[in-house]
Formats: sequence, structure tokens, C-alpha cells
Amino acid sequence: MKRTALMIISLFFFATTPVMGKETIRIGFITPLTGDVKTFGESARNAFSIALEEYGKTGKYTIQPMIADDRNDPTEGANAALKLITQDKVLAFIGPLTSKVAIPVSEIAVKYKVPMITGTATNPKVTIRDNRRKPYVFRACFIDPFQGTVAATFASRDLKAKTAAILYDVGNDYSKGLAEVFRSTLQKAKGSVVAYESYQKDDVDFSSLVTKVGIKKPDVIFLPDYYNKVALIARQIRERGVKSLLIGGDGWDSPELVKIGGNAIIGGYFTNHYSAERKDKVAEKFISRYKEKYGAVPDTFAALSYDATMILLKTLDGLKQPTAEALSKSLAQLKNFKGVTGTIGFDKNGDAVKSAVILKVEKEGPRYVTTVNP
Repeated sequence: MKRTALMIISLFFFATTPVMGKETIRIGFITPLTGDVKTFGESARNAFSIALEEYGKTGKYTIQPMIADDRNDPTEGANAALKLITQDKVLAFIGPLTSKVAIPVSEIAVKYKVPMITGTATNPKVTIRDNRRKPYVFRACFIDPFQGTVAATFASRDLKAKTAAILYDVGNDYSKGLAEVFRSTLQKAKGSVVAYESYQKDDVDFSSLVTKVGIKKPDVIFLPDYYNKVALIARQIRERGVKSLLIGGDGWDSPELVKIGGNAIIGGYFTNHYSAERKDKVAEKFISRYKEKYGAVPDTFAALSYDATMILLKTLDGLKQPTAEALSKSLAQLKNFKGVTGTIGFDKNGDAVKSAVILKVEKEGPRYVTTVNP
């Protein structure tokens, strides 16, 4: 049995300094700081740190953060959530980052009645089970049905694609969900899916899949996975002379995408939650602070993590008493929150209602193409 590795850290070095008369509240944060998508987790943690620093200047409470590394593993995430709730006694927590971890963790949040806001987990199952809303669970991002629809519509309407191939990770709820929505949306637009092929998480040789796809000569290839796997597949696609346009989802958003994929991924398009080119006071302030502190442009995982954290903290400040039940009820009423990624409100399922953007991969970084409203 795989040994559970929890890394729970009380980060006093970036927490607000305790102030006489202020009540201290523990807030959890679950993200992958090791494992296959650790760069996403690091970005999210950095943004969480900035949010706490800003809140500490004027906030009503002293926040003691408790950070857990889930390694992008469902079991690790579940164990981390249990420890945060039952031992560390957090009032609420931010995360997890990926859908495959957030889905089981959301069940724990419901069981223990502890509010959870994931900034980035887009699979519908995070907030819904058996067509019923999971109380206490929220997200600051749009969901895969919207993202997949946006990608397929862009492919059909803007790229004039008539045919598409789809390659997805069969064991990844995020990848599988996006693939299904993209396929159904494109077919409704009278497009044809000429190849629908799956692979496993640990696969590194995609030659047989690429050969199948290449024979079909699709206009576009949809790759709904994370940047590291996408870059690897893209290289093998180009090495075999397949010239189809590449399209994907928000999992592409990492500086590592171009570093790993090189020219093979340049010219591809992906859906995302925000663009670093966004002209808005909230976004510009956050981007400037992030670049100053970490020397990099914040990716979408940083931006959404910041938004999720600020939503939680500002809602907390509006309560008469800081209880989990009061916090959950107040979060459910959220409307018109001005965040880095745009204006956010929660619908009846606790999902964010917000816009999506289309970005084009260039050597210098992602370039904004267009915005799509819900």
C-alpha cells in the first residue's frame, strides 16, 4: 500500500502577524506541491500567499494558513482534507487544484460540513452528485461543459474545422469530461469526430495513436490534458508529419508547455479563465505584485487561487460570527465579485458564472485572441 505523504505546513512566514484583539482562524489550502503537476500547485500557493498578505493589512481576523500537499493523488488529497478538518480544525479550505482530487475531497467537505472553494477543478462532479448539489462546496472557475463547448465552437466557427480527432487520458476526470463535451458540441455543429482515442496517465509512447490520427487527416486535434502530457503528444504528432491544428483546455496554461513542446506546440489554441493581458485594476495590481515577488507572470492557476482565497476571506469578514454554516450560506449568495479573472458569482450549484478566453500559444507566451461570455 502506498504510504500517505502529507505535508501540512503552518506558514507563519507569510501569514498575517497576530494582532492584539484579533481572533485567529485557521484556513486550509490543498494543492500539489510534488508530483506531475507541481508547477500548478506552486503557482496556486504563491497566489494564496499574496492574498493572505493583502488581507492581513485590513482584515478582521488573523489567518493561520495550513497547507497540504496532495501530490495530485486522490488518496493523498482525501487524507490531507481529513487531517485539516479533524486535527487542525480549519474553518474552511481552498482547493484542491485538480478535479480527480477535488471530487473525493468534496465528499469529505460535505460529510464534515466544512466550506471548500476550489479555484481550478472544472469537472461538474466536484459540486454535483446524482444530480444534486453538494452543500458547502464551491468553485471560482467555470466548468468543463462550458469550457468544452467554447473550445468546440471556436474550432468550428473561427477555425472553420469540419473534422477533429480527440486524444484523452481515460483515467483523468478532467481530460475525459472535456473530451466528451468537445465531441458532442462539434457533432451538433455538423462537424465530424474522425478519431476518439484514449491513453493512460503514465503512457509516453503515442506513436500508434498518432498514426491512427494521421491517416484521418483531421482539421484539428483536441488534447484536453495538462501541459506536460500535451507537450509530449504534440512533439510526437509533429515528428510524424501530422499538420492538424492543436487545441486544448486550461491545463495547457504553463510556461513549461513551450519549454517542453517547443515548436510543435506553437500556434495551438486553448481555452482559459483569464489572460495576463487583461486590462483591469484588480488584475493589473495582482499581476504586478506576483511578478515583483516571484519574477514570473502568474498563470491561470495562480489567478484563480487568488480569486478563490479572496472570495473566502472577504465573505468571512462580512459574517457576524465565523462559523462554517454561516460562511457557507453567505458564499452561496455571492454575486458580482470583482476578481483577477473577471466578475464572479455562484449559481445554484456553487459553480462560478464567468467568461472564458481563447489564447494562442506563441514563443513569447500565450496571446489573447477573444473572450466568450456564458
